[in-house]
Amino acid sequence: MNVALWLVLVMLATQLGAALSQATQHWCVVLVGLAAAVVLICRRFALSGWKLFVLVVVLCGLLLRSSIGQVATPTPLDPLQLVPSGSDSQQLVIEGRALADAPVRRGRCQALLQVHHLAGQVRDGRTELVVDPCPQLVRKGSWVRAQGQLVTPAVATHRSLPNPAERLAARGCWTQFRTKTVELIHQDHTPLADRRRQIAARFQELAGEPSGGLLAALVLGGAHVELSSELREAFRVAGLSHALAASGFHLSVLLGATLVLTRRGCMPLRLVAGVGAMAVFLALAGGQPSVVRAVLMGAAALLIRERGSRVQPLGVLLSTLVVMLLLNPAWARSIGFQLSAAATAGLVLSAQPLEQWLLQLGSQRCPQRWMSVLAPALSVPMAALLWTLPLQILHFGSVPLYSLLSNLMAAPLLAPLTLAAMTLALLTLVLPTAIAALVMPLLVWPVQQLAALLIALVGWMSAWPHAQLLTGHPQPWVVLVVVLAFLPWALPALHCWRWRAFPLLLLATLVQAGVQLSDEVVLVQQWGRQWLLARHQGRAALMSSHGDLLSCQLAQQLAQGYGHRRLDWVVVMDPVASDHISCWTPLAHTVRAEHQGQPPLLPGQRLQSPGLMLRPLPGQDRLWQLRVNAQLHRLKQSGRGALRWDHAGEAFGEVAEPG
Repeated sequence: MNVALWLVLVMLATQLGAALSQATQHWCVVLVGLAAAVVLICRRFALSGWKLFVLVVVLCGLLLRSSIGQVATPTPLDPLQLVPSGSDSQQLVIEGRALADAPVRRGRCQALLQVHHLAGQVRDGRTELVVDPCPQLVRKGSWVRAQGQLVTPAVATHRSLPNPAERLAARGCWTQFRTKTVELIHQDHTPLADRRRQIAARFQELAGEPSGGLLAALVLGGAHVELSSELREAFRVAGLSHALAASGFHLSVLLGATLVLTRRGCMPLRLVAGVGAMAVFLALAGGQPSVVRAVLMGAAALLIRERGSRVQPLGVLLSTLVVMLLLNPAWARSIGFQLSAAATAGLVLSAQPLEQWLLQLGSQRCPQRWMSVLAPALSVPMAALLWTLPLQILHFGSVPLYSLLSNLMAAPLLAPLTLAAMTLALLTLVLPTAIAALVMPLLVWPVQQLAALLIALVGWMSAWPHAQLLTGHPQPWVVLVVVLAFLPWALPALHCWRWRAFPLLLLATLVQAGVQLSDEVVLVQQWGRQWLLARHQGRAALMSSHGDLLSCQLAQQLAQGYGHRRLDWVVVMDPVASDHISCWTPLAHTVRAEHQGQPPLLPGQRLQSPGLMLRPLPGQDRLWQLRVNAQLHRLKQSGRGALRWDHAGEAFGEVAEPG
């Protein structure tokens, strides 16, 4: 690695360290690492005094930029200044402009609003407009007026539950405005948003659901398309989430087809065509971190290629990430940015060495013609998986177990399907209405069949036994150990340490397994709901204070966050509506809920599985006894459904009757 790459790498590490630092100990690690990197560069490249001074100044400037720009803060005119204190619930009138489309989901819609007037005062800030019930889509560019309540968003009490406050703060918003009706004042002209809606609506009309949604997502990205939760979950479990997110894969298909079509043209024509294709992709997919990264890298590679120079992918990647973090340091906290950067680094650094390793490994066991095809096909998803695996474990607590196989099987369908969807989207925009009505149904039909085949394949693979390995959310230091264990496999220069690093992976596995097999009782509260999760040696049971659909969905997230695919039993201290029972039933082997005023368990009844037991205490109203291995816990349900629990002692053998 030459001096330029070393410097760019240190600059990137400096930006990432400053942007991700949250506490004093984090900053100490960043500063120590930065000092060590400067000393190493000086000793390796013998930098003179003025060059060293320039390097230190640049790195300090990057530290300052990344630390200041990582988190936005409310301005004096932000709506947050008008949030009522205490329990006041006064009605306010708001006027503002919607910054993005807000589709209707479960009868309500949420739109990020640029506020201009609030409570009769001029304001300059953002709030999230929450309309419930919401009769129709709130479109981007809509100037609206509404009357309702201004509140601060909820803060998650557990990392497995949604965190509206964190989600909105990342978008420069610190409040929510809740209302039941919205008055449309004016609709701005929004050509890009109109084109996105046109493409998505046309695909849905011609190909139906879910094929039409998949085709639209291949063009626009899943962020701009309404896809069913079942479809998104199937792609995620199969390890194909990247197909639904606008990223470098989609741009590479579009740019590759463009360059093939213009290969006989002059250099200016190829440049104009390539830049035009990237501009269209950026306009339709939006300025998401993964899209910006792909476009910047594509533009740099295209310019270097057309000048006749040799492209250094690693240098292009590092330079692109440095520029992106200079423009927006907060992107470092984006999961999409992290996964996109890690996957691209894997392709740049590890795909070719892994291909050579697979060829050598299979030369003695498989025919050469088979390995010449399989090695390149396997090395790409293998490299991406190795580099993104620690991030998946850290953020999601799960790993798609059949990711390599699913990518290998879906690859012959994804590339032609993506190119066909982009071609159909272009025809949708340029063809006159009369001609499109005649031609488009004929062109869409074969693509629809291909999309249906891919959906069926993904659904089949996601239903395989243990398709998703639930690891639970580990501590960051455990993830760091996993990274150190995988580095020799990801970097060719460290190949001699591959098997020597195996004890590190074994250590991380044993530590996390110990956490997963431990005994624990966890009480989680969110939005007036409570869940009590009892865990024993990899098994778990749950009690929920409410039985509505949201409570069930959050219970599922909580169970999966602790690494439990299915619980032994669930007790719902609330009547469960018939249309919600389909959500609770797959969550556990046994589900008991309140029915017609009767508690889930009558006196003398109990729910029991190895190491876990729950029963009502005789003669006590809404008082329960929970046993986790040898520990007894007493639970009390108040009249409003709230749960209270305390440690009641230690049980030996059978559970003792209360005195």
